[in-house]
Amino acid sequence: MSPDKEPYQPLAARMRPRDVDEILGQSHLLAPGRPLREIIDCGKMHSMIFWGPPGVGKTTLARLLSQHVEAHFESISAVLSGVKDIRVAVEKAKQVRLSGGKTVLFVDEVHRFNKSQQDAFLPYVEDGTLIFIGATTENPSFELNNALLSRTRVYVLKSIAPADLVKVIDRALEDSTYGFGDRNITITGEGKQTLAHAADGDARRLLNLLEMAIDLAEYKGPIEGPSEEVVSDTIIQEVLIGIPRRFDKKGEQFYDQISALHKSVRGSSPDGALYWFCRMIDGGCDPLYIARRVVRMASEDIGNADPRGLELALNAWNVQERLGSPEGELAIAQAVVYLACAAKSNAVYSAYNAAMKLVKESSSDEVPLHLRNAPTKMMKDMGFGDDYRYAHSDESGYVAGECYFPPEHRGAVFYEPVNRGLEIKISEKLKYLRELEKQSKWNRHD
Repeated sequence: MSPDKEPYQPLAARMRPRDVDEILGQSHLLAPGRPLREIIDCGKMHSMIFWGPPGVGKTTLARLLSQHVEAHFESISAVLSGVKDIRVAVEKAKQVRLSGGKTVLFVDEVHRFNKSQQDAFLPYVEDGTLIFIGATTENPSFELNNALLSRTRVYVLKSIAPADLVKVIDRALEDSTYGFGDRNITITGEGKQTLAHAADGDARRLLNLLEMAIDLAEYKGPIEGPSEEVVSDTIIQEVLIGIPRRFDKKGEQFYDQISALHKSVRGSSPDGALYWFCRMIDGGCDPLYIARRVVRMASEDIGNADPRGLELALNAWNVQERLGSPEGELAIAQAVVYLACAAKSNAVYSAYNAAMKLVKESSSDEVPLHLRNAPTKMMKDMGFGDDYRYAHSDESGYVAGECYFPPEHRGAVFYEPVNRGLEIKISEKLKYLRELEKQSKWNRHD
């Protein structure tokens, strides 16, 4: 049956590469001398994990590799399958092995399987019943069992660059068998670039967008004979309305981007911080989540070097809750830029961690008697509050020689202000108070 008489298939399915050399964007794995090219050249294959974003060719690559090593290809999806499906696939692999063949078992979205389901593959990988290939969009270090990882090699597939995606468009327009080569379709170079950037590294998404745009093409030309189908830039813009960037709200990419935002603020790059903020908003991230993280940045990386940063971050959070989008997002952007430009100090953050470490490693030391309240006569008779020196009674507002620690931790120092922003003044004040301590003749623990 000729392709034009076959049941309808989406363009992305029809244009799957039919040879490894047709795969674009993975030259780091498939160029001469690279790891997967070695498999093709020597015909020997091992179990592996393909880790990469959607639409970069994980399934296609697994299928083509199995063809090159002349293995039976069996595929299951972790989204739709369970242990029963795994057993069926294993039984098929056993039958193939009895006839002298080998089987590649491809598991799509392998991170969706739980621990027991992942463990079900182990004996058959070890005894050679099957060659295991798992595909995942999530970080295997977090989502896959160590036992399975130790028996496989992880290969990272990259997003496809816009230049390569334009080649995918050209291939679809020129292919007369599976694409649109038998039709006179015109798309401007700018239109191709727009589609390529909108696809965001995903070839499947690109071909779906291309097919939608061609469905809306305008016919121009004679009534009889071949007419031109024009996919104008206006049509492409219509197709792209409401299409979000690729963004996984719970996955690796999500945490990578919030990490990039935080590090840009810490590194005093307002432009970098704004870029990552807009990337997350454009991808559909909840602005309130970002607002909460911005508050964290204000405390962790600016602290007392500029206490206004925390106030501005909280105000931005409040604006987002009260007004929503787009006013709230602009307020968060203002806070992000301010924090990136502000003086930096992690002195409070470091002091907090040091104090918490001491507390966790120490016993539950009692509060010294002079620091306790004495609301009853019995407590006063027991010495609670005795000899407490009220700081406001001193004309300087500071009582030199007083100790506010349990005796076991006398002299502990956690907070060391940095020489930036307001903490310069704080440092000068603490230095002055410590000089008073040295000069004091009264010390509770002497």
